[in-house]
Order: sequence, then C-alpha cells, then structure tokens
Amino acid sequence: MLDYNALKAVIQGTTRHLTGTACVLGLALGSGAFATAATAADYPDQAIEFIVPWSPGGGSDALMRIISNAADEHIGQPMPVINMPGVSGTVGLAELAEREPDGYTLGQIHEGLMAANATGLTQLNWDDFTPIASLASSPQYLTVNADSDWETFEEFAEYAESHPDEIRIGTTLGGIPHVHSAMIEDAIGAQFRYVGFEGTGARIRALVGGHIDASIGDVSSSLEFVKNGDLRFLAVGTQERVERTPDVPTFTELGYDDLNLTINRGIIAPKGIDDAKVETLAEGFEAMSEDPAFVERVNRVGAEVDFMGPDAYADYLGDVDATVKRLSSKLAR
Repeated sequence: MLDYNALKAVIQGTTRHLTGTACVLGLALGSGAFATAATAADYPDQAIEFIVPWSPGGGSDALMRIISNAADEHIGQPMPVINMPGVSGTVGLAELAEREPDGYTLGQIHEGLMAANATGLTQLNWDDFTPIASLASSPQYLTVNADSDWETFEEFAEYAESHPDEIRIGTTLGGIPHVHSAMIEDAIGAQFRYVGFEGTGARIRALVGGHIDASIGDVSSSLEFVKNGDLRFLAVGTQERVERTPDVPTFTELGYDDLNLTINRGIIAPKGIDDAKVETLAEGFEAMSEDPAFVERVNRVGAEVDFMGPDAYADYLGDVDATVKRLSSKLAR
C-alpha cells in the first residue's frame, strides 16, 4: 500500500526543487537581460574612429574637426579624425565599408558620393551604409563676375536659354558642383559649357579673373570677393534666405522649387550597426546641434547647422540619389 506521508514528502521536495530551479533560471535570464541593457547603456565606452575621406584643410575636414572637438561633451567619448583622402572621397569610404559595424568607426559623406556612383567612379552608394545624422549644411550660390551684364538670376536664365553652350561654367567635373550646375541647366532649359577645376578655390579664382562666366560658390570661398565687388551672387539654393547674405534671393522664391542646392556633410556607419547605438549617436549629435558654441564655430567657417536624424537623412540622401541619376547624362558631358 502506498504510504501517503511518504508520497507527500516526495511531492513537497519536488516542488521545492522546481521552485529553486525556476528562481535560478529567472536570475540567469534576468542577468542576461541586465547585461544586454548595460551594454547598450554603456555605449560608447571607448574612442570612436572618425574617417574623413578628404585631405586636411578642406571644407569637409574643417567642419568634421568641429564635430570631433565637440564629441567628448555630447557623445561621451573622443572621436578623433582619421583623414583618408583619394579618388573623390571614395578611398576612405571603401575602408569604412569594410569595418565592423560595432559603432566604433564612423565616417563622413556628402552628396558627392552619389555623383561618384552615378559617373562610375565607385560602386558604393549611400545605402551601403547606415545614415546617422547630418549636422552641417553649406548653402551653394550661383555666382558670376560682377562685370557681367547679369544683375539678376532671371537675366542670367534668359540669356542662357537663348545662347546654348555659350556660358562657361566652372565646376568640379563629376562632383556635386557639376550636379548643381546641371540642376540649374535642367530647370531653365539651357545648355552650359562646362570647364573643369580641381576644387572650389581654383574655379572661384578663375571666375574673378574672367576666365569663366559663372560658377557654384559658397560663403567661405566667395563672400569676400562679393563684398569687394569682384563677384555677384545671383541666387542661393536654400529654402530661406541666408542671414549673412540677406539680399540674395532663393531659387525657391524665384519659382524653382526643386533647386535645393546645398552640401550637407553627414555622418554614417558601416551597414549592420545596432539600432540602439544609432539612436544613442543621433541623440548626441542632435544635442551637439543645439549647443550655441558649436553653432557659432560652424557659422564661423561659412556653414549652417541643419540637423537631420537617421530617418530624415536617409530620405534626403535617397532624394539626392534620384536627382543625380536623372541628370547622369548631363554629368557625362
């Protein structure tokens, strides 16, 4: 006959064992969840390499060093700049694409990557990376020699349309200034004669010297020449007038809504980075963009602070890519 008291003891012992096991499992699972949360909360816990695919001293380098200098305060770790120039910025980006997506290597791009892709300079494109944020925007101006007959953009557009292939416009062939020039050409139904230069400084000097008729310029390269009476800004590619050039109309107010001509220098990570790390970085960069001292330093080098988070920046890059692809036949000329 079954001993009831013995059976009761067995049942109670088993229950105690299972309860203890459940507690141990619960503690283990809880510890694992805590470890994961702690890992996310601790990021970043070491310096983040920041690949800038351009030479020291240029516009991208200057702006990215301002971001780098503010990283300790707003990101929580140093973000030293590593310059990797070459082939229109594609050498450094090729290196970035090979790095581990662990959040400890970031890089910088601007619209030139899409131009390089469209012209066959690189197979890489913006969607081979994860967009993190865009902070610094450089408004681009259609700029002409002050001795020209064009006092307004309307006069320039009318002349260009009726004199195809006559206006010599300086640009960086296959680069974003080429794209911006092609956007203007397309919008007004004109055809320019493109003259290639290695960089912004070279083409602005050529414009001052009268060797070309027009160029895309920016505040840092051209404003002093405008103030001195050597050059003239006809229009700017921002949605609203720029504070430093209040008399220069926007293409938008002139009726060209699609002529958004800016260079937005943004930050990307290798594809596959954890979403929580993207969010942490984006929050840090957004806080940076709201820091008055940071804004002042960016303004000092001729740029504006215009923050875009991961989703907004991805949408922007997708729109630019579509525009560049549409105009790719003009870039091949």
